[in-house]
Amino acid sequence: MEKKEIVREKLTLPSEGKKLLLHSCCAPCAGEVMEALIHSEIEFTIYFYNPNIHPRKEYDLRKEENIRFAEKHNIPFIDADYDVDHWFELAKGMENEPEKGIRCTMCFDMRFEKTAEYAAANGFDVISSSLGISRWKNMDQINDCGVRAASRHENMDYWTFNWRKKGGALRMLEISKKERFYMQEYCGCAYSLRDTNRWRVNNGRKKIELGKNYYEE
Repeated sequence: MEKKEIVREKLTLPSEGKKLLLHSCCAPCAGEVMEALIHSEIEFTIYFYNPNIHPRKEYDLRKEENIRFAEKHNIPFIDADYDVDHWFELAKGMENEPEKGIRCTMCFDMRFEKTAEYAAANGFDVISSSLGISRWKNMDQINDCGVRAASRHENMDYWTFNWRKKGGALRMLEISKKERFYMQEYCGCAYSLRDTNRWRVNNGRKKIELGKNYYEE
């Protein structure tokens, strides 16, 4: 069966923005977003700030793949701090909150605030994130956090574009398979890893083995 070709629309930044800083969580999520931006001839830079990702081995796997894909397309890549201790400090009292709950809101707020701060200091007038393309995420929650972060800086917008629509989610998987990206099996944080492994054990499955599974065509 032939793959259905995606018909891409020409995207434009909101409010006549000129320069986009794209927060990226990982290569599988960012791949389709980056491809869509390149097709639309939008100037952008990747900003990798994800101190929530645990443990460090998982963090490095996700970051290095994102760097590889950015370099393949000559996209500038900003490698931000892994201030994991600060993330754990902010997460205190939220250790047992469910996915998509207040801990995730805190996590998005932390990452987007840092993204917006960097954008304001370096001439970017629009920020966005690849996080919203994942069906495991609440897009309204992500957009609310992004808009809130951008609103703290004059003349800055958070782009709430729905990257999942018009075949975006499908193309995300196609790129992941073509590039043989690392297949992430939990959201990223220590508590997500804990809860995913608990679910697996309770359902007769093995715990997650970091760095083992990759997408294949």
